[in-house]
Amino acid sequence: MSETSLLPLPRADRPEAVARLREALLAASFTADGLLEALGAPAYSALSRGETVPALRATRGTTPLERLVRLFLLRRSVPRAGLRDVLPLDVCLDDGWLRPAEGDEVTATVDVRPYGGPGGEDWFVVSDPGCAVGGAGGVGNRASGVVLGVGGASTTLAGITVRTPVETALDLGTGSGIQALHATRHATRVTATDVNPRALRVTALTLALSGAPAADLREGSLFAPVGEEERYQSIVSNPPFVISPGARLTYRDGGMGGDDLCRTLVRQAGGRLAEGGFAQVLANWEHVEGEEWADRLRSWVPPGCDAWIVQRETQDVTRYAELWLRDAGDHRDDPEEYRARYDAWLEEFEGRGVRAVGFGWITLRRTGAVEPSITVEEWPHPVEQPLGETIRAHFERVDYLRDHDDAALLEECFTLAAEVVQEQVGRPGAEDPEHVVLRQNRGMRRAVEVDTVSAGFAGVCDGTMSAGRILDAIAQLVGEDPVLLRDRTPASIRRLVEQGFLEPSG
Repeated sequence: MSETSLLPLPRADRPEAVARLREALLAASFTADGLLEALGAPAYSALSRGETVPALRATRGTTPLERLVRLFLLRRSVPRAGLRDVLPLDVCLDDGWLRPAEGDEVTATVDVRPYGGPGGEDWFVVSDPGCAVGGAGGVGNRASGVVLGVGGASTTLAGITVRTPVETALDLGTGSGIQALHATRHATRVTATDVNPRALRVTALTLALSGAPAADLREGSLFAPVGEEERYQSIVSNPPFVISPGARLTYRDGGMGGDDLCRTLVRQAGGRLAEGGFAQVLANWEHVEGEEWADRLRSWVPPGCDAWIVQRETQDVTRYAELWLRDAGDHRDDPEEYRARYDAWLEEFEGRGVRAVGFGWITLRRTGAVEPSITVEEWPHPVEQPLGETIRAHFERVDYLRDHDDAALLEECFTLAAEVVQEQVGRPGAEDPEHVVLRQNRGMRRAVEVDTVSAGFAGVCDGTMSAGRILDAIAQLVGEDPVLLRDRTPASIRRLVEQGFLEPSG
């Protein structure tokens, strides 16, 4: 197969045949747990990064599982005799999962990657051969309609998605179907769209081979396949967010100027959300000379929506261009052609005054509030996935704080979140610490520096005393005017509640 050609996909219209293949894969322990046990952690981890050498060394084809690994994940031909008792071989050949190779061997037409669902499900994600994930050598196939499997962005989006039960969910730009697959666990009806018709066929294969319900598959760009009257309670999208000159690769290049595709998607999502519904998008955005990036992102938020936007990473334009040139494998091409492509990227950025590119998450929630809440922050530090519940709780706290002015806060009782610890920093032997830090050990793993009053306040919040009574006791203890303390402390309480350090006891 050349770098610009794609193999015909297997049939997805014979559910009984797909079910037989699924049963055979499970019987051979071709699952996420089975792979980890058979390959060992280092080889299994390398495989998730697109590196196949450790897995090749760990599989000699002596067991049914090893043959399946070499066939579906390592792009190796396998003798038919070694598969007759493992797979429904004739069905796999007739339906296009396998094709004849040299001699009496067969090879797979698609990658089939075992994927463990959050509830212990044994799922399978289908993608084009060699494109289960990216790797150090690039995507593996540069055909414009190539369909990739599960990568870091896919798992990030799956981890941050709010999973409350809903009637309707939309996976916009479904690709290999991993987000639609997750959505089948918490949504009654799942719609999946993609501008690439091949991706829709791959999604159908992913769902069927995973034993999941079928989705409503629609072809088209952005919200074009969705009726004006349709509303969804959950919208997720891992769109082609790469900011690039042109649209060479459908899976990553949006084809609009700059970050217009991500901006358009976010702006239009608000009108397709049901009341209280969430839209969650991975995006890239430009840092433009003379413009605050946070203000740029605030302008994307559609009317009638609360928003929480988290910038996880920034790269200068040279590193950004190099990352995606390598993703496409352009570094393996003629050096002159590589330099020309690199120059085109930098020329495009220079023309728009772009000095860096940010990457992160955008979550919208449809709200009827008169003044929607928009939080834009930079948080490049480690977090603990999954974060769906953390994100849902953030918007609950937004509602709470919107409904409680400072006076109302002082009447409330709070509890310190269970995962919060206090750290004190100072010189050994000093009477008082130089810094007091409250730190979360789960979720966003935030750390916030507080003064001694806020630290003392948080330490005694156990849900039994109102905030005002606690402050009065602290004022008496430190010899401060209780009225002044009540006046200046609600802002600190509000910040600790907003960031999840304190929880209203009710």
